[in-house]
Amino acid sequence: MPELASARALDTFPRLLIEHAQLRGGQPAMREKDLGIWQCWTWHDVAKEVRALACGLSEMGFRRGDNLAIVSENRPRMYMMMTAVQCLGGVPVPLYQDAVANEMLFVLLDAEVRFMFVEDQEQVDKVLEIHDQLPQLEHLLYDDPRGMRHYTQPFIHDIRELMAMGRIHNRNHPDLLNSEIAGGSPDDISVMLYTSGTTGKPKGVCLTHHAFISAARGGAEVDRLRADDNILSYLPMAWVGDHLFSFAQAMVTGFTINCPESAETVMNDLREIGPTCYFAPPRVFENLLTQVMIRMEDASLVKQRLFHFFMAVARRSGAEILDRQPVPLVDRLLYALGDLLVYGPLKNVLGMSRIRVAYTAGAAIGPALFRFYRSIGINLKQFYGQTETCAYVCLQPDGQIKFDSVGKPAPGVEVKIADNGEILVKGPMLLKEYYKRPEATAEAINAEGYFMTGDAGLFDDDGHLKIIDRAKDVGKLANGAMYAPNYIENKLKFFPYIKEAVVFGDRREMVCAFINIDIGAVGNWAERRGLAYSGYTDLAAKPEVYGLVQECIEQVNGELLGEGALADSQIHRFLILHKELDPDDDELTRTRKVRRNFVAEKYAVLIEALYAGRNSQYIETAVKFEDGRQGKVAADLLIRDPKTFAVGRRAA
Repeated sequence: MPELASARALDTFPRLLIEHAQLRGGQPAMREKDLGIWQCWTWHDVAKEVRALACGLSEMGFRRGDNLAIVSENRPRMYMMMTAVQCLGGVPVPLYQDAVANEMLFVLLDAEVRFMFVEDQEQVDKVLEIHDQLPQLEHLLYDDPRGMRHYTQPFIHDIRELMAMGRIHNRNHPDLLNSEIAGGSPDDISVMLYTSGTTGKPKGVCLTHHAFISAARGGAEVDRLRADDNILSYLPMAWVGDHLFSFAQAMVTGFTINCPESAETVMNDLREIGPTCYFAPPRVFENLLTQVMIRMEDASLVKQRLFHFFMAVARRSGAEILDRQPVPLVDRLLYALGDLLVYGPLKNVLGMSRIRVAYTAGAAIGPALFRFYRSIGINLKQFYGQTETCAYVCLQPDGQIKFDSVGKPAPGVEVKIADNGEILVKGPMLLKEYYKRPEATAEAINAEGYFMTGDAGLFDDDGHLKIIDRAKDVGKLANGAMYAPNYIENKLKFFPYIKEAVVFGDRREMVCAFINIDIGAVGNWAERRGLAYSGYTDLAAKPEVYGLVQECIEQVNGELLGEGALADSQIHRFLILHKELDPDDDELTRTRKVRRNFVAEKYAVLIEALYAGRNSQYIETAVKFEDGRQGKVAADLLIRDPKTFAVGRRAA
């Protein structure tokens, strides 16, 4: 592939790959940890493998405009396959690797998939489970041969066979692939990412080479990303954030993608690689901090005092030092000592010693959590975007970090607030269309060319955007006061003991809440107090745990009192659910967003009990286990009334 000169602009991903193979062919492009050893592919290696994959697909009958589904953990060959498909003018369609067969079925049918590339036997078995419902599927390719020896179906192929076929095809037709790449356009669809389907069936979001390359270049410009940077790629390949931060930015800047051995080894692999760029949703940062605090509670008294003393110094001046703002000399000296004794070792344990920039998005992150990471010297930033915008709308420039905003509009992006408070965006990063849904495309983009995000927000005096809630979810209480459920839920989830929260109150006289506890954090808290428990359901029902959660809710109620229009949205009643909300039970999407309407319908009896003034309610719920079995979980749930605060008056 390097033999094709980059005569045209670097405006498609295959042309960018050619450029990197020519300029930095011997430098590492991708790494993967396999059997405890890091394997490396240079840019020259990647170009050769992409050529073999693309020529093999061409020999099998893959043509321009075809869609190829990819189901896998983050693996170098999966990223290579994306580029191989793009070389031929096709469209990769990544799916969530933990999706069950029936969830995959909808996307495979909707995207009219003829070719599919999966990681291993587990994913092959899922496809075989629904194969009789996929008459259009012609070829199923797999990467990992373990366990595949006795699979003799003629449409199942080892990827090594495809590549061997591709090398022969390339020798016989040496100019074919170059011609296909030359025929590509920046306006061609480069990837199709399906929405999570929070409120209905998922939609295929068609995004062009130009859109993703524009987003990747804009982000790289703001944070000065370079070819010598490294990123750990461990989040689902079907998620727009991974596609931007791993695939697109690596192809634009030439930095190295590092794939962990497994989901269980991510933290160890993070420490070994020491990436300079890192992305994680707020929940990951929350879990890391929870683990740190749990370990500190088990540490010696001397270590605890040392930790808390220097963390107080960090809270006082760490974020300001990171932003190069003036700080008293004493605090600056204490912070330097704290970096030697506490912050440095802590960052090393977290695998963040070399990080120049870390990102979080997908949900709100608590100001205290945000400040913690920045205070110990980690340049953590929030950004804002959707699948339809290549995850690229707002960024936080260095030195302009606000804990309660998502930053300023990114380069090339226009953002404005509609009369109803909805955020509208325009720029080169917008979707081309929803696949086979012209009506949905027309509804999403208004007559002025702005994409209607569905989020409600506002700009502060410095031009930073604040996200309030989903526009459709912003409602009113019975007394006419504003009600923003997601905003309230995020405040609750900022506490390490609360993993998930669902609140209710639209057109009702008060706000009530379902709570999921974090079994790790609450379990550790219970063990230190000698509270024995047999599992999640037993722990969630304990009066002491209810007291712990009630303290968190009352703190949120106090904060809401000072939130002006949201002061009436304090939580009057709550219960702790007897089971964790789970994507396998359809209560969450695969990106762990609550299916609010589904949860309200499924647990209608609990909502009725909350608003009827009952003190408890029995419920029996069907659940799906990881091995496919089904069962039931039953419990008599307690209902508590936390303290609320009358607006402008004393506590109730």
